[in-house]
Amino acid sequence: MVSKSATEEQGGLQYDRLSSLLERFKVQAAILQNSNDTILAGNFFILRCTAGLQKLVFLPSAPDNQMGAKRVCKGMDVLAAARVEFGGAGSQLSAALPEHVEIYLKDAPELESLAGLMVEEVLLPRCGGAAVINRLCEVVVIRLLRHAVGSGAVRRGLIAGLAHPNLAQALVAIHEDPARQWRLESLAEVAGMSRTQFAVRFKKVMGETPGSYLSNWRLALAKLDLEAGRPLKSIAGRVGFASPAALSRAYQRRYNELPRRVVHKTLEAA
Repeated sequence: MVSKSATEEQGGLQYDRLSSLLERFKVQAAILQNSNDTILAGNFFILRCTAGLQKLVFLPSAPDNQMGAKRVCKGMDVLAAARVEFGGAGSQLSAALPEHVEIYLKDAPELESLAGLMVEEVLLPRCGGAAVINRLCEVVVIRLLRHAVGSGAVRRGLIAGLAHPNLAQALVAIHEDPARQWRLESLAEVAGMSRTQFAVRFKKVMGETPGSYLSNWRLALAKLDLEAGRPLKSIAGRVGFASPAALSRAYQRRYNELPRRVVHKTLEAA
């Protein structure tokens, strides 16, 4: 696959493959401490492997998977480790990402320099170090996602879809305008593909149909809004549902929970 940047030209205008995701689902990072014998729960690592090579490994869907962390880091020196999550309804976005993103730093000089700063802050603690490390980690994760999109190395899931020159246009359209009454034909037109070609390619790359992805994206945004304390009536139209009742039914099917329970839990926690 030809390498693409995270920002492309579309009809003479630039479109950004990642910002509409990251604006809604903020990257949250917290550095973890490690001992020589035990790797604490985490899903983001800077590792030193054989011949002194360093690599980044990110396991988006497993922020607290200790066994997964040990498997990934086995036989390697852990230079830095962190728990990285996507804010709000982060589990929905994490589930859409590939299970494993890995890159050797020699192949990405812009990531290598940032990772070097992170390791330096870990090894040489100074005033404000925790804040610096956490913010650096956020930037590194975003750069890592950008690199994964641009390299085309991920073959299935959201990153693979965003790396596809045609599917990316439809995905960005969905992300930026979820309330629009999208049809298969209109999404195929945005992607510059025939209806059949678009449906087949989308399912193969994304692992679900365009309609399923659109519905899950709308519900993820609704969950984010509910957890922020917004009323159901104001959410339904904003995320593309005909009525609050329609949103409530779809939400319960997807999350096995009534939206009003989310609101109650949010109010109780306040």
